[in-house]
Amino acid sequence: MRTRPVLVFDGDCGFCTACVAFVGRRLRPDCDIVPWQSADLAALGVTPERAGREVLWVTPVGRVYGGAQAVAKILLRAGRGWAPLGALLLVPPVRWAAHGVYRRVADNRHRLPGGTGACAVPARRPNGV
Repeated sequence: MRTRPVLVFDGDCGFCTACVAFVGRRLRPDCDIVPWQSADLAALGVTPERAGREVLWVTPVGRVYGGAQAVAKILLRAGRGWAPLGALLLVPPVRWAAHGVYRRVADNRHRLPGGTGACAVPARRPNGV
C-alpha cells in the first residue's frame, strides 16, 4: 500500500513537465511525482485517456482527483502559504471557475510556452470523455 499521494502528469508535454518541475522546486509537496507514461496506471486506478487529458492526484487509498482539483490538492499538500489557496480552489464558486480555467489551459497547452504538438489533448468524444 502506498503511503504518499502520487502526482501523475504528461511526461511527453513540455508545458506539463515545466509546470511539474516548478511544483517540485518551489512548492515541494510531500508526494511522488511520475509521468503517466511510466506509471502503473492500473495500480493507480487511472486510464491512459484520463492521464493524457489532465494532471492527476492519487491519494494513498486510491481516490483520484483530476485537473483543478488535483492542483488544489497539490497546493494543500505543499502547506505553508500555498494551503489557503488550495482550500479556496475547492470551494464553489471558485472551484467552478478553476475548473473552467484548467480546461482552457489543458486544451491549449500545445500553444503555451514549452508546448509542442505532442502536448495537444486528444479531442473529446461526444459522450464527454
